[in-house]
Amino acid sequence: MDIISIKDYHDIRQEEETVLVLGYFDALHKGHKVLFDRAKALAEEKQLKMAVLTFYESPKLAFSRFEPDLLNHILSPEKRYAKFADYGVDYLYLTRFTSSFSQIASDAFIKTYIKALNAQAIVVGFDYKFGHNRTDADYLARNFSGQLIKVAEVSQEGQKISSTRIRNLISQGQVDKANQLLGHEFSTRGLVVHGDARGRTIGFPTANLAPLDRTFLPADGVYVTDVLLKGQRYRAMTSIGKNVTFGGTSLRLEANIFDFSGDIYGEELDIIWLYKIREMVKFNGIDDLVDQLRQDQKLAKNWPFKSLASDKG
Repeated sequence: MDIISIKDYHDIRQEEETVLVLGYFDALHKGHKVLFDRAKALAEEKQLKMAVLTFYESPKLAFSRFEPDLLNHILSPEKRYAKFADYGVDYLYLTRFTSSFSQIASDAFIKTYIKALNAQAIVVGFDYKFGHNRTDADYLARNFSGQLIKVAEVSQEGQKISSTRIRNLISQGQVDKANQLLGHEFSTRGLVVHGDARGRTIGFPTANLAPLDRTFLPADGVYVTDVLLKGQRYRAMTSIGKNVTFGGTSLRLEANIFDFSGDIYGEELDIIWLYKIREMVKFNGIDDLVDQLRQDQKLAKNWPFKSLASDKG
């Protein structure tokens, strides 16, 4: 897949004819997958390339009062681009959603960007809008000379699958449900750094992580996770929160990696969030904490609890 950064349509040099996919696609979730599957099938049928025009950051930054979360993503840029490639994209065009971009009229967008991208067919979601007057896909269909496919809403459990819904689940700690809607695993990339080394003294050594990307983090708590380290995948239990038992005041991200030992400071890890075990709790003492950690570890090792369910008959 070719990744092309553009300032505006003048930078586009698309010689091969394309099936063009339009949208923001932060999460590249199951609903987006249906859209890209449709575009891929059409590209193969017509012997065209698949191209995407999208944005580095959320278009909301051009319209809303700034909040730090507006710069966060569900997928890091690296993982997002890899997922586009997995979905069959040949050319990924990235631009900034600026005030000037937001002022482009619908007709002008068709005559400039869509023409420059050599689109013979366009695939969009059912709620796609474009141009400064927020024109819908029906207008695009009437004013574009090629084929326009509008993909219907994709739902799960009676609700639309959307990036907003997934972000809300992550913020509530419901990472297992978020993964179901994503169709792939929500993860956090971090660098192993020095912490208090307290876990080592109580029999639960942890890798302390400094997050490396502007991605959303799940709610405070203790989670079943898998850890990717040097190409190997390990089961772990991971806590995120302020370590209130020991009077902590800053956010800590700590992974207790099972069946692993050794110093890994400076290494890069991926924490794959699987299931929330419990909330962060302030314990009366170390003995109570250790007892709880043993229970947490047993749950984490047995997740997704198939063996526990079979024991009950």
